[in-house]
Amino acid sequence: MVFICVALVLPATALALRSAAAARPMPLATARSSGVPQIGALYASVHATRHGCSASVVDSPRGNTLITAAHCVVGSGVGMVFAPGQYGAEMPFGRWVVTAAYVEPEWRVRQDQHADVAFLTVAPRTIDGRTIEIEHVTGAYHLGSVAVRGQRVTVTGYPAGSADDPITCTTTVYLTRGFPSFDCRGFVGGTSGSPWLRLTRHGIQIVGVIGGLDQGGCYDYTSYSSPLAGDADDAYSRASDDGPADVVPRPGNDGC
Repeated sequence: MVFICVALVLPATALALRSAAAARPMPLATARSSGVPQIGALYASVHATRHGCSASVVDSPRGNTLITAAHCVVGSGVGMVFAPGQYGAEMPFGRWVVTAAYVEPEWRVRQDQHADVAFLTVAPRTIDGRTIEIEHVTGAYHLGSVAVRGQRVTVTGYPAGSADDPITCTTTVYLTRGFPSFDCRGFVGGTSGSPWLRLTRHGIQIVGVIGGLDQGGCYDYTSYSSPLAGDADDAYSRASDDGPADVVPRPGNDGC
């Protein structure tokens, strides 16, 4: 599913709304959520009134890093806007402007579905006379290892729109052709980039983001993630070190 927003194309989640008549067991329902500080809606620009993807704050040395799906980003990413904890039209933690994008080389060169993950850096804001990074305002999740079959994850994301509440589902991971997968209704366009959160003895970790196979899936009840491994760590390291940023190509067809 492709959303055109200002000058950037945000395919959002590629979780295109399709007929529920497909032969498939009824998946778990999702619930509306009041939002959490670390997860928010991602807008194409400072002028955009509708958000097209979701993102979350990932712990980093500089405290300025987000994670989302690579197909949510076109070009440098500069000027995109992240609204953490958005609830309806409320943005309790403000708007944070993206300064750079970092992706895996496999995505940059050929949009490999196994590499559909991006890290974004955001500019600090001045709050109460102090310059402060986003992580010190919202908190952040640690980047974990790839989700595996049988793990329980909680996924929160924002259906595309202008004043939507986030949705949340806790479910069990399985694999589809090697891609981590889960079944929950309601993960439509806009929820691409939503973090898959797993509670571990080291705290809450991000083990996936909606994306990957068919840019996240062709139906609102089944979602995928690229494996978070290999070059994803390199992209995260470059973002954390304020290293050379990428120019991200326009994503191709989602396959749906």
